[in-house]
Amino acid sequence: MGKVKQITQKEAVGLFKDGMTIMIGGFMTNGTAERLVDAIVESGAKDLTVICNDAGFAGKGTGKLLDTRQCKKLIASHVGLNKVCGQQYSAGELDLVLVPQGTLAEQVRCGGAGLGGFLTPTGIGTTVAEGKSVVEVDGVEYLLEKPLRADIALIQAHQVDAVGNIRYKGSTRNFNPMMAMAADIVIVEAEQHVEAGAIGPEYVETPGVFVNYILEGGSN
Repeated sequence: MGKVKQITQKEAVGLFKDGMTIMIGGFMTNGTAERLVDAIVESGAKDLTVICNDAGFAGKGTGKLLDTRQCKKLIASHVGLNKVCGQQYSAGELDLVLVPQGTLAEQVRCGGAGLGGFLTPTGIGTTVAEGKSVVEVDGVEYLLEKPLRADIALIQAHQVDAVGNIRYKGSTRNFNPMMAMAADIVIVEAEQHVEAGAIGPEYVETPGVFVNYILEGGSN
């Protein structure tokens, strides 16, 4: 991977294209890179597959992409806090894939680790199992859940240094570290920008080797 590049909001807009799969970190928008989501909106990119924990809220987080109808498929764990998501799904306008939260996290982790999938008992005997392979191990049935990867991951950080090393703050860490490992292009939006080495090695939670771009300026 080459040198990490600082980009402007305008340059970030140019990275998003129709039909992309995009991972968005955050948990009920806590830890979501809002300025980068705004860049997707500004790009006008459509028919997107979005992988995130939830559907955000109306006008916030992933909810912005539902409001603009740029999201064609949503893979998430919890969508009940955004009525727009339910309305679009009921109208047949959104392909919604609901995934148990632990399963979703492990699918993303497997995508970043280069694994072919994992076995889990979660979902056996329910609609979650429909269309999936069932593997029996020592008399116990498990679902084979396949890994998830994306074209781009949007990562929210507390601090990022000049070479892309990241430190998170509290619960904003959530899905961000694993998503930073599971995408071809990783863009970081941070509250604070610091010099290389300013984040002690024991506090680096995502190494800069996974990062391609750093959005200029601090978070809102």
